[in-house]
Amino acid sequence: MEIGENIIELKGLSKEYDGQKVLKEINLYVRKNEFITLLGPSGCGKTTTLRLIGGFEVPTSGQILFEGKDIASLPPYRRRVNTVFQKYALFPHLDIYENIAFGLRLKGMDEDLIDSKVKDMLHLVNLDGFEIRDVDSLSGGQQQRVAIARALVNEPEVLLLDEPLAALDLKIRKEMQTELKKMQQRLGITFIFVTHDQEEALTMSDTVVVMKDGSIRQIGTPEMIYNEPKSAFVAEFIGESNIVSGIMHEDLVVEFIGRKFKCLDKGFKEKEEVDVVIRPEDIKIVNFDEGMLIGTVESVIFKGVHYEMIVNVSGNEFMLHNTHMAKVGSKIGLRIDPDDIHIMKKVDNKYDK
Repeated sequence: MEIGENIIELKGLSKEYDGQKVLKEINLYVRKNEFITLLGPSGCGKTTTLRLIGGFEVPTSGQILFEGKDIASLPPYRRRVNTVFQKYALFPHLDIYENIAFGLRLKGMDEDLIDSKVKDMLHLVNLDGFEIRDVDSLSGGQQQRVAIARALVNEPEVLLLDEPLAALDLKIRKEMQTELKKMQQRLGITFIFVTHDQEEALTMSDTVVVMKDGSIRQIGTPEMIYNEPKSAFVAEFIGESNIVSGIMHEDLVVEFIGRKFKCLDKGFKEKEEVDVVIRPEDIKIVNFDEGMLIGTVESVIFKGVHYEMIVNVSGNEFMLHNTHMAKVGSKIGLRIDPDDIHIMKKVDNKYDK
């Protein structure tokens, strides 16, 4: 499935409640067939953005373009999008078949066509034979599938999903992450997904939009967001990170913890104060006499696939992830390669695509 041209564009989009700006002139484009995730902590503006696209809120200013036409003033039923809410909003007095058929009946569709479409959707979400079951008899994961089928049966060009997996237990949640991604690829439609779960965003998305305080802080592929964070906030929010203060002496040379290291970053002012980000898995344990840094192991926790160690280096604590364990109290050498050192400005800047 190829990702195509832009289908939705947000231009200078803002939203205020009681004079407080919760969305601050954001600019974003969404491409056809793309699985894009809005990721951020509570109150960052991600759900507000989704509700604006869906037509459940009216922007204070800015444009919402759908294939080039401003739809900001259109009601939800006139937009070519459908929404799956966190609480699913299924009708308890209707069986599964009628829940899915509800939107088609409102359109006055022929009964034979309704029957064909509903059964196709039940097959798509692996609920064949569930037509006459009650909503209350289903598990959380099954209810979520019905909600998705009810949205998809209307053949929207864009599906909006507002934290639809939040209420599921861990095992079912991970299964549904995989199913949702496969479903999106099979259908070839655009998914706009909202979550505060970093792993969920990295697992499912073509593009991740990291938000904070009503603005966009970084946009990129999951790999780019994880490996090349543009701010300390993004680095801390996307996975675990060691963040220390440093000084950029010149291009490709940074100092932290009292020694200079080669890095791949440039374009900073001479002697500029910076934040240095190093992922726990990127710090290598080497022989004591080969270490670029020397540290003392303070704690070790077994995490299943690796050991998590806290190592004290000249009064600074570093987290390490390694498949080999070093004993508590032992001194070890540490090596950090240039491409594992990420430099960013102290100012928490905004970034666009």
